[in-house]
Amino acid sequence: MAPRKQLVLTGLFAILLGLTAVIVVDLLATIFFGLTVATVLIPIARWIQDRGLPRWWASVIATIVAFGGGVAVVIPIIVVLYIRRQQAVALLNSIPDQFTIEAFDLVYTIETADLTRIAVGYLREVALAIARGTPLLVAQAFVFAFVVFALFLRRESIARALMAPVPPDYHDIILRLYDRFRETLFALYIIQAATAAGTFLIAVTFFAVLGYQYPVTLGVAAGILQFLPVVGPSLLVLGVAALEVSAGAIGQAAIVLIFGLLLVAALPDAVIRPRLARETARLPASLYFVGFTGGLLSLGPVGVIAGPLAVALLSEVLVLLADEMNSS
Repeated sequence: MAPRKQLVLTGLFAILLGLTAVIVVDLLATIFFGLTVATVLIPIARWIQDRGLPRWWASVIATIVAFGGGVAVVIPIIVVLYIRRQQAVALLNSIPDQFTIEAFDLVYTIETADLTRIAVGYLREVALAIARGTPLLVAQAFVFAFVVFALFLRRESIARALMAPVPPDYHDIILRLYDRFRETLFALYIIQAATAAGTFLIAVTFFAVLGYQYPVTLGVAAGILQFLPVVGPSLLVLGVAALEVSAGAIGQAAIVLIFGLLLVAALPDAVIRPRLARETARLPASLYFVGFTGGLLSLGPVGVIAGPLAVALLSEVLVLLADEMNSS
């Protein structure tokens, strides 16, 4: 094909891609998540196919695995935010309006009433949004499943189509970026999800043993906070300990603080993450924090994945540029 014709077709593809993005803008986040999940789980589809099943059935089974994993993550959050929202509101309302801390003959007063009121209002708005958006969520779930299935079924042809406009001399760059893309997604999905699931189970058990009224709600909160870089579930532990201090239960607060930080906040990171970290790429905590925070603030929930992914790819391009400059 003549270079000029390739250029025209590439430009036409870019224009139609932009037009399609405008048309399906409400589904872009779902398509993005489907693309990233399929990228991570392609080895599963390949493994199933290697066991002797036809490609179509291997793709179906891998799609069911992906869909089931997504449901397993979303359902506990929906349970807390909608089905058990009254318990969550009651838990927030039990927080005192202020905390008083005395140290070195100084008294510090921390006002929490406004923050609690904002949190309760936000929780109720989210619950109403879930109720109103249930039909859209169902449609998005079907779109997610179809995107994942299509990527599993036609993965080689899609890869060839994407590589076709790229000159052969640049294929190594594309492959390097793809490797970083896949490894970063593995870190974001598999490691974070596994660590969050472990945190949830430990937190539910921990707060149930201590006799708290809503251990499942606290466990879901701990699991969600595991996705928050650096501080993570320690925020929940510190909050519960502060609540006990305000109620005068110093002994209970000490137990929550010591064993909570050890079991809920530290143990999952110490046990689960290192066992899976060998399978993933370089993703420093500082880069993850910048990408997570920036992506969440600019893009919303999709930014939790898109932000760290963009930062990781930028880091890889800088490494490629440095290698190229050193070799020239």
